[in-house]
Amino acid sequence: MSCTHGTWLALLAVAALAVTNSASAQEAGKGDRLWVFVGTYTGGKAGSKGIYRLELDPATGKLSEPQLAAEATSPSFLAIHPSHRFLYAVNEVSESGGKKTGGVTAFALDPKTGELKALNSEPSGGAGPCHVSVDKAGKNVLVANYGGGSASVIPINADGSLGTPTAFVQHKGTGPDKGRQEGPHAHSINLDPANKFAFVADLGIDKVMIYQFSGIGTLPTNTPPSVSLPGGAGPRHLAFHPSGKYAYVNNELDSTVTAMSYDAEAGKLTTIDTLSTLPMEHKGNTTAEVVVHPNGKFLYVSNRGHNSIAQFMIEKDGKLVANGHVSDGINVPRNFCLDPAGKFCLVANQDGDSVLVFKVNQRTGALEKTDGKIAVPRPVCVRFLAWK
Repeated sequence: MSCTHGTWLALLAVAALAVTNSASAQEAGKGDRLWVFVGTYTGGKAGSKGIYRLELDPATGKLSEPQLAAEATSPSFLAIHPSHRFLYAVNEVSESGGKKTGGVTAFALDPKTGELKALNSEPSGGAGPCHVSVDKAGKNVLVANYGGGSASVIPINADGSLGTPTAFVQHKGTGPDKGRQEGPHAHSINLDPANKFAFVADLGIDKVMIYQFSGIGTLPTNTPPSVSLPGGAGPRHLAFHPSGKYAYVNNELDSTVTAMSYDAEAGKLTTIDTLSTLPMEHKGNTTAEVVVHPNGKFLYVSNRGHNSIAQFMIEKDGKLVANGHVSDGINVPRNFCLDPAGKFCLVANQDGDSVLVFKVNQRTGALEKTDGKIAVPRPVCVRFLAWK
């Protein structure tokens, strides 16, 4: 194949443009900054007032001093809208307006300043809402009510405020642990990567309930309707693998994590592996959160009681291999989160009234201690927002 002088010039121009675009992309990446929003339990001796905002330096992992972003009643769990213009928080209370229900509050979010402005609130449909998520189209908020053992869907209006709930499902049943499983306790609600199915992990009945989901915000029962965990396991949270082929559930009561294969067409989960999150038996331990690294190679689970983050390697078939624990400075870890690049892990250190920063070893996945520790009263949930 021969090229004329004009052709060579054209090719050189294309190459130069590609290099320029690549450099621009790199510079844009360097310009990214990270807000960190922290949900808390309010009241008590620690004196939390609501949602706090910090900034993480994505190069060094250093955190700024916290600022109160919005006052709210026990905004324990948070979710950020795909547009980055709104934030939603559950109000984890047992009663509101004389009814046995908690609430969900919508906030307008300014990505450049990190400022939050309350828009409105809606009842969650049940007592003790403890988890909230937003569908990938940004049209609905989904909430799990621990005390009520239920889940609901609340539509999002054009201005980011919440509308009247469009779906409500009440779970039924019990488990063998009479102290914790006297009835249903929905602990989280997550959508699959395709936004087609909703999964509600219910600690009280040892099941992950499966619902069909559509843009109109309904929750018809799927076939199969659920996947069962061992009696007394107490499934709490669920995280999908980046490939969409696997999902992982941390079981709060028996301190285990379960790996499952996922049939995206049928919305079906099938158990393939279960491992302990503890290096040895530790009475009084409960797990809180499960997180998959963005590269799909590592998985983490928080232990309360043992006060550690359990680390796992993810094999090609989705199964897990135990990879040790980190416990430096950890005191009752709740939710924790990896930054978008997977370089740092921020831990909501609930009883330590602080947020801890760990560096992620990109080769082994091990969490490495840093000097990062910022005082935040009774932190429960950590959420990142990239901005420029």
